[in-house]
Amino acid sequence: MNDSVKDNRPIPSDKRSIQTVKMEEKARLLPTKPGCYLMKNKAEQIIYVGKAKNLRSRVLSYFNNSAKGPKTEILVTHIVDFDFIMTDNDAESFVLENNLIKKHAPKYNIRLKDDKSYPYVVINTNEAFPRLEFIRRVKRGKGIDVYGPFVTGSNIWEVLSILTKSFSLRDCKLSDFKTRKEPCLLYQMKQCSAPCVDKISKADYEKDLNLARDLFSGVGAKTLRELEKRMQKAAEDEEFEKAAQIRDSLVILNEFANNFKQSNAELDSDRNIDIVAFYQGEIEVDLSIYMMRNGILLGHKNFSFSNLDIEESAEDLMLNYLFQYYTGTYDSLPQLIVTHMSAESNDLLESGLLTLEKMDKTIRVRPPLKQYDSLLNLTRDHAFEQQRVRMLHEDSVYVGLNKLKDLLGLKERPVVLECYDIAIFQGSSPTAAQIVFHDGKPDKSKYRHYHLQELPEGNNDFAMMKELIIRRSDNGDLPDVFIVDGGLGQVNIFKEVLKELNIPIPVIGIAKSKVVKTKDGFKNEDIKRSEERLIIPGRANPFMLNKNKSLFKIIVQMRDEAHRFSRRLHHKEEVKRVFNKKKLRPKPK
Repeated sequence: MNDSVKDNRPIPSDKRSIQTVKMEEKARLLPTKPGCYLMKNKAEQIIYVGKAKNLRSRVLSYFNNSAKGPKTEILVTHIVDFDFIMTDNDAESFVLENNLIKKHAPKYNIRLKDDKSYPYVVINTNEAFPRLEFIRRVKRGKGIDVYGPFVTGSNIWEVLSILTKSFSLRDCKLSDFKTRKEPCLLYQMKQCSAPCVDKISKADYEKDLNLARDLFSGVGAKTLRELEKRMQKAAEDEEFEKAAQIRDSLVILNEFANNFKQSNAELDSDRNIDIVAFYQGEIEVDLSIYMMRNGILLGHKNFSFSNLDIEESAEDLMLNYLFQYYTGTYDSLPQLIVTHMSAESNDLLESGLLTLEKMDKTIRVRPPLKQYDSLLNLTRDHAFEQQRVRMLHEDSVYVGLNKLKDLLGLKERPVVLECYDIAIFQGSSPTAAQIVFHDGKPDKSKYRHYHLQELPEGNNDFAMMKELIIRRSDNGDLPDVFIVDGGLGQVNIFKEVLKELNIPIPVIGIAKSKVVKTKDGFKNEDIKRSEERLIIPGRANPFMLNKNKSLFKIIVQMRDEAHRFSRRLHHKEEVKRVFNKKKLRPKPK
């Protein structure tokens, strides 16, 4: 029988636990108002947050005999209690759910992580003589003009440098600007108009600033015409070197201005618009966002997650993630979001408004409009192609995590993995590194260093491992799988410590590659590396990681991160120990 069919069957009433029945009885007492519910485990940790138009109906569906997906069935086995918060309407519950997810980071909620940081051009008009700034993380505010984002290949850093020099704009920090008494060298080189010492009026400086600004405002032709005039004037004055510099600069600026002005990447509107579409495949869902700024396509972002994580309709899930995304970013907020989701699929689209209270800004959300059909199709095709390429190249983290689930015989896909590495040299300065991955990606906020106790007997793997795990377990929120850098010996030690501490979490090891040197007939050494191996307790032979490219990438990256992180602290401790030892050494007479 197909597993997906089997997993979607309702749970027979006679197979439900007493705890589930109790939860069902409690759920029947809930109000029928909209709001959010918070599921808790036996440690009273919040493991899932959801929203509902009808709290009683939605929460009851977790515990009665209605059909459930695999993720929900597993989630229910961990729920021992739940709480709820009522709201006046569905839109309020949408906002509240997002805030609760960010606050509690529940294990069974997908957290939309944006790992791309595009550069922006920022002009702070609150300053007397503003400058062009290159910034990746923008904090918006009154009087702060933001242009962008600019994607890889836009050469924005060089463009800013050219504009600043060409129009003699200030390039120094505000602190330097306020304290300067004499013009700097850039003034002598005619690359700055020295507003710091009043060599230019505010009105004239603003004219030059606006000419530079026009290149990012969709009217770059005006900027280019002005530079062409200056080039011709320099040539007439026989300043040929200056004319040549302007000529070379014009080539770069023309390329920048025209790079994104293509017939397939322009809108008549000069508004900032995001085009949103998704594609749902057999294993994953891909969400793509195309960013139009001033009518020009400047870039895109793509997110993916497992089908098993979909509790409601895909349309509701998309809106949930969009809300996470737009309330989590401080830059590049559009004025309009266009999506292929219909108004009938979600109440929030009926009003056509998505209010971002945190930003004190309202973004209009619109269902499909004819004028955006081409871009919507392009965005949906992009989501499809992203998934297709990832699947063909086995880059999907879910493929790897599901393989690990099968190898360990787990009931659910492991979400949180922790990898450990202990560094010690001749019994001194023992340190350990904790590396945490969430859904196959680094969660650097959970990385930890441990200073371990030096032991009289020097190396004692069991004692050091026990100290490490005790200190780790005291912090709570244990992972789904422990990974140790080492072979069967290290895995067995780790497993023995976990057993002694009554921690029922599986542990696996990754064996480092062995280096084998051979010589051919010409007496040349040929270094061959054996395959990376996953050591699994109870399995006769190690699992060769090259059999699953996705799992290989996750595990090897964690091991390498643990090496880097551990060695860094260990090196500092060794330097400190050796330095202190030298200081205590008596001076020779």
